[in-house]
Amino acid sequence: MTMAPEEPKTETPVPEGHVKLTIDGEEVIAPKGELLIRTAERLGTVIPRFCDHPLLDPAGACRQCLVEVEMGGRPMPKPQASCTMTVADGMVVKTQLTSAVADKAQQGVMELLLINHPLDCPICDKGGECPLQNQAMAHGRAESRFVDKKRTFPKPLPISTQVLLDRERCVLCQRCTRFSAQVAGDPFIDLLERGAHQQIGTAETADVLDMASKTTSGQPFQSYFSGNTIQICPVGALTSAQYRFRSRPFDLVSSPSVCEHCSSGCAERTDFRRGQVMRKLAGNDPEVNEEWLCDKGRFAFRYAQAEDRIRRPLVRDASGKLQETSWTEAMRVAAEGLAAARDAQGVGVLAGGRLTLEDAYAYAKFARVALRTNDIDFRARAHSDEELSFLTSQVVGTEGVTFGALEKAPTVLCVAFEPEDEAPIVFLRLRKAARKRHAKIVHLGQWTTSSVRKTFGELLACAPGAEPAALAGLASHAPDLDAALAQDGAVILVGERAAEVPGLFSAVHELSARTGAQVAWIPRRAGERGALEAGALPTLLPGGRPVTDAAARAEVETAWGVSIPESPGRDTSAIVAALADGSLSGAVIGGVDPDDLPDPELAHRALERAEFVVSLEMRPSGVTKWADVVLPVAPDVEKAGSYFNWEGRRRPFDITLENTGALPDCRVLDTLAVEMDADLFTQTPAAAFGDLSRLPAFAARPAFAAVAADGTEPGVRLATWRQLIDNGSLQAGEPHLAGTARPAVARVSAKAAAELGGDTVTVSTDRGAITLPVEVADLPEGVVWLPANSGDSRVRAELGAGHGAVVSIEAGGAR
Repeated sequence: MTMAPEEPKTETPVPEGHVKLTIDGEEVIAPKGELLIRTAERLGTVIPRFCDHPLLDPAGACRQCLVEVEMGGRPMPKPQASCTMTVADGMVVKTQLTSAVADKAQQGVMELLLINHPLDCPICDKGGECPLQNQAMAHGRAESRFVDKKRTFPKPLPISTQVLLDRERCVLCQRCTRFSAQVAGDPFIDLLERGAHQQIGTAETADVLDMASKTTSGQPFQSYFSGNTIQICPVGALTSAQYRFRSRPFDLVSSPSVCEHCSSGCAERTDFRRGQVMRKLAGNDPEVNEEWLCDKGRFAFRYAQAEDRIRRPLVRDASGKLQETSWTEAMRVAAEGLAAARDAQGVGVLAGGRLTLEDAYAYAKFARVALRTNDIDFRARAHSDEELSFLTSQVVGTEGVTFGALEKAPTVLCVAFEPEDEAPIVFLRLRKAARKRHAKIVHLGQWTTSSVRKTFGELLACAPGAEPAALAGLASHAPDLDAALAQDGAVILVGERAAEVPGLFSAVHELSARTGAQVAWIPRRAGERGALEAGALPTLLPGGRPVTDAAARAEVETAWGVSIPESPGRDTSAIVAALADGSLSGAVIGGVDPDDLPDPELAHRALERAEFVVSLEMRPSGVTKWADVVLPVAPDVEKAGSYFNWEGRRRPFDITLENTGALPDCRVLDTLAVEMDADLFTQTPAAAFGDLSRLPAFAARPAFAAVAADGTEPGVRLATWRQLIDNGSLQAGEPHLAGTARPAVARVSAKAAAELGGDTVTVSTDRGAITLPVEVADLPEGVVWLPANSGDSRVRAELGAGHGAVVSIEAGGAR
């Protein structure tokens, strides 16, 4: 019998830029430069490791990931760390699954790591979710041969008010030091000493311990991202002062969530127990926050558990005092009061910038349907008509720049935007782009802030108010930057502070049109982009429809079954002014702090003068004092909803704590509208989003209306913005986080500091004065910088001024 000849085996072609290797007897094709440990993971082989992290540079510090490697048919003399070795053509790799040598090496390393590691798993915060526990069981020896006394240290050692260190648990994986130096740009936590005495610490801990070799940066550990070192620590050496000993991982229930603190929309995991949130961890979302969170997003959640939280409706009685009452009674009083105010001079709606998309939509619809007005604005901050035109024509309904685009951009220009303070995850992407891809990051601002330094950036310094002229003159005074912005993928990031500088949005628009650079608007608050899309503005209906566009207005009127006023309404400042002079009778206010408004003094007078005020809030605020009805609303953990982040990406989240009795704003407004004989159909966040989604798409956008820049008024100019960790109400009840806030100081130029003399300066206007310690910075002459709402520096409330205002400055008195 003749056997058919065997068909020749055809080898799998290797694509360009790839190599072929063998892992545990299986051929695999991998891109050049890929680490062995990643290639094995793609095959489903998990190699144990501690120091390795996909977002950190390789270190090879723990040696737990040892494997056997052959090159060119010859085995390497010793096992190799798979987290530092890249793949090569023809390489043969044997992991612990097929190599006794690799398995023995991994067991030996594990035994070494456990020699001094304490047996305190039952009380360790990491116990139950600890990689060391898991890998000791899977890749360690069943019995220990170590009989000597384990090394011990006094514990815990505070790295900061928020981060505590148990040194005896540390396996020197260097994840924390690499994260701080590489990702956050805060190289304050270092490896100290040598050999058996090596440990992590800071300049302060080295001083306390009087170490002989203080090989530190000399700076205390102060970082907006310190909580990430706790999460990525594989052994529980770094723990949170907030969470320490409060719960065990196996007692917790976890829920995916979205951060409510800034416009990045970071993915989170909320862990709760017995109806209380215990901690928040960063979620894994490569397209947004990767695996990182800022400390504000991680630790600032106690406000929902504050003792002064309003749990039941409050109604002001005949004696002028707020008294608890039933929802039925509160709704009746609120509906009657608002109806009377509507039928008199009208009611304005200040929705605030921290609402979910669904809640913002409910406010927008409540204003038009129940109150029959376009007097609504979410901008509880400085704002302008120029900004409104920019948002209407350039932002609403767009999905342009993304986090990924930022990382790949060759050039990024930040205008009126301090990324580390206003959008920390954007800052991390900018730093990553600069460090990994050598992107050019340029900051148009007043001084070399930490954002400038840590993004390896270039500062275009100008006085507050001179930003439009600086942008208009780029082609002449910075031709290299002008040319760089014309490259494909270049981006201009503009912050909300631009609304305080007349002509700045116009200058950004002109620069973008001339160079082709994409523009992204990045507000500070989480709900602003969603409120823009929901139509919580005096000139816009949902979807970006102009109120003055008859056809667009008719689409909404048909869907809602009501007539909508065709004239644009009042913005926040005009609503406040109208309340103050009696042109408006009432107000509905959604969690707005009057001290954040452009003129806090006028805002307080307006609330006092208003005939009827309904406030929807969680805790007492500056509005509560004047409110006739206070309706308590739910925090994020007690409701579902979604945010639109600055990219225009919807970030939905579900309810975490159920059966608390708290109601979302959309439900409260829906019930209130029913009492006023109107239907919103926003009983639940899902219903509100469904109602919004049923509106047809609207693509037309009006042209941007440019505004000329103001002339610079003589005098000392104020530069100001809010620091990430400050006096904000959502940071209440968390002293550990407050301890990491950057100090409130006044910054002036070296020349001005010398002329003033002394350790403090007083900055004043005709409204008031602020006295702070002085620090020297590379500010232009005639400029002083103050934090907007940190410590004793409450710029709006005390000075009644903002960025670009003319102020007086003199040597301060004793503090």
